[in-house]
Amino acid sequence: MPEDVIARGHHKSEDQHRHELCVAGRWLYERGYIVACEGNLSVRLADGRVLATPAGYSKGNLAPGDLVLLNSCGHTLGDTRPPSTEFLMHLLFYRLRPDVQAVCHAHPPHATGFASAGRALDHAILPEVVVSLGKVPLAPYGTPGTEELAVTLEPFVPHYNAILMANHGAVTCGPDLLTAFFYMETVEHLARVTLVAEMLGGASLLSRTDVEVLVASRPRYGAMLPESAQQEMPITSESAPPPSDSRGPLTRADLEAFLEEFVRRERIRQ
Repeated sequence: MPEDVIARGHHKSEDQHRHELCVAGRWLYERGYIVACEGNLSVRLADGRVLATPAGYSKGNLAPGDLVLLNSCGHTLGDTRPPSTEFLMHLLFYRLRPDVQAVCHAHPPHATGFASAGRALDHAILPEVVVSLGKVPLAPYGTPGTEELAVTLEPFVPHYNAILMANHGAVTCGPDLLTAFFYMETVEHLARVTLVAEMLGGASLLSRTDVEVLVASRPRYGAMLPESAQQEMPITSESAPPPSDSRGPLTRADLEAFLEEFVRRERIRQ
């Protein structure tokens, strides 16, 4: 099978799923979405068993034999290695979402920055994100590796394909591993664009009408959103609160004045 490819779709052999989980781990690591032994991945096999990344392994250097096989209750099957300490989170998705066949958890730096600042990615900025994800909510903090984390996520899992976790990272799900990975990539891209737009004075948001047209176009693009979703619409130009700081972006004159003041103070200090 191809060395560095994840095929679309989910109907594959266990061997192919093992190979592709290792590829996804390398992609997360190479893009800087995880470091050291962070992050975790899983896929649900056709018979209900789950294949997951092990605890304490770098996801950038996994071999197919390193992966852990579990039953639907999370008990390992013939393997002495434990799965990721956050496997309860994966089981939550599989229990609440029959449409989900893969889960991806990582700590992409820009998205995690928003999560650590207590901010969701819920503004209607990019049309592609409105179509594929709607918005990315922020779940409250839960201690990693504990049941508390699953409890904080539970209200969001039935309704969203991507969720920020306060002071932690992001988790995405999909009908196959490639889609779950792409959603993680999309979350990080949205966070980067949002940050740049704010540095330039704030994003110009799409209107409610724009968003409604995009939502109606989802079937044309094959966007898979939860059937049970009662999703809130992302914040649009009409629903956005007025900016709390009307100063706008820094101008060249602002920067020059700042530097002059800095130099003056340094001379006085010396």
